[in-house]
Amino acid sequence: TISAPHSSDFPNYDALTVTFDDQGHKQHYDFLLSKDQKMLMRMTKMDLGQDPYAEVMKKIDVKGRPIRGNPNAKVVVVNYDDFQCPYCSHAHQTLFPQLLKEYGDRIAFIYKDFPLSEIHPWAIHAAVDADCLASQSGDAYWDFADYIHAHRDVVNSEKGLGNQFTALDRITIDEAGKFKVDKDKLQACVKAQDDRAVKESVKEGEALDVSGTPAMFVNGQLVDGARPAAELREIFDSALKQAGLSATAPTAAAAGTSGSNPAR
Repeated sequence: TISAPHSSDFPNYDALTVTFDDQGHKQHYDFLLSKDQKMLMRMTKMDLGQDPYAEVMKKIDVKGRPIRGNPNAKVVVVNYDDFQCPYCSHAHQTLFPQLLKEYGDRIAFIYKDFPLSEIHPWAIHAAVDADCLASQSGDAYWDFADYIHAHRDVVNSEKGLGNQFTALDRITIDEAGKFKVDKDKLQACVKAQDDRAVKESVKEGEALDVSGTPAMFVNGQLVDGARPAAELREIFDSALKQAGLSATAPTAAAAGTSGSNPAR
């Protein structure tokens, strides 16, 4: 939809907003339209006194989210993820374990929920189950994420959405058994299926112009889509250099910490 033109701060131009609705995910874009209606320009407001990427990172709430890598890293990668999304699974398997091994001593990797529920009907349920694990164990969260992104077919092969939900809950409980978690508390969380935090994460992503998954922010710079490892290395190296750090791959010691420490 296109809003009615209204006055702008620029002579001979009106302002208008174009809204794209992709199956319920709305994205708003500001444009300038010349008075003679012959020219349309995309408008982006930016405070030149501020680092725009740093401002983006301030809008991303990572408190309590499980971290892989260095929790004190100067480079933070936040990925908006959908457990049912095949491109997300490809991106996940590109990041972990290889890039984590290479960059885990200098970069923090954090996932936020962005289930595209209109096309991925079990994605919200998976996100809630994962967050139930995250509330008790970051390692259990990542173990679940690794399993689901490698075995989406296990859930997809179940006939009917109810059976898919049951499969997800079973996987959640099974993965939890590998870690020290309160099983009664976990089962209560899984049964409740409180999706409010998941929906807030989706709203947050939408406010940052996320419209699909995976959508990765590297110190605030958006990298959308499943990128090959070589391209991600270039992006990570650039971010490290901008942060005043070495882009040289670490020696075998450090990097692959699972990251049970939550973000603060």
